[in-house]
Amino acid sequence: MEQGPEDDRNLVAAVMARRPGAFEHLVTRYQKLVWHLVHRIVQHPEDTRELAQEVFLQVHRRLHQFRFESALGTWIGRIAFSVASRHMQRKRLPMVEPDEDGVSPAERVEDGFDLAASVADAELMRHLHAAIDALPPLQRTLVTLYHVDELGIAEVARITDLPEGTVKNYLFRARQRLRRHLESLEACPS
Repeated sequence: MEQGPEDDRNLVAAVMARRPGAFEHLVTRYQKLVWHLVHRIVQHPEDTRELAQEVFLQVHRRLHQFRFESALGTWIGRIAFSVASRHMQRKRLPMVEPDEDGVSPAERVEDGFDLAASVADAELMRHLHAAIDALPPLQRTLVTLYHVDELGIAEVARITDLPEGTVKNYLFRARQRLRRHLESLEACPS
């Protein structure tokens, strides 16, 4: 359920006033977003749990800095993305893979591929989830934010601190990889 700016203001005010249960309410409201973001990047449940706790610890410490220039969820999402990205850097794990084809950035997400129609079958859905999990961390995260969490390009860009064109490019490339994977399954029936 989408929360409005007034809900954000009331929740932040309650947490800042140290009202009992207010921070727990904030965690409950945003834990799914944080979990999705962190897990899509690190793909390790134990690390995800620890990093999600770190995200909410940072939210608690820095909530007084929130200026309502974006939605509270976007601000928390940015912290989650930052915490997970730093974790990947510390472990020296790449967030993106190098360009293998030298294709110039695609400036659009829409490429005519109907993802929903392609996964109508449950078996294909299972393969699609496996293919998404196999994407590089950044592509995996962007696909989740855009297609699963249904956030717009602008909000995904704010969360990841990437230019909108870059988000579109990575989404386009991820969709190409997913399409190739699904087409290879159709070409090789079990």
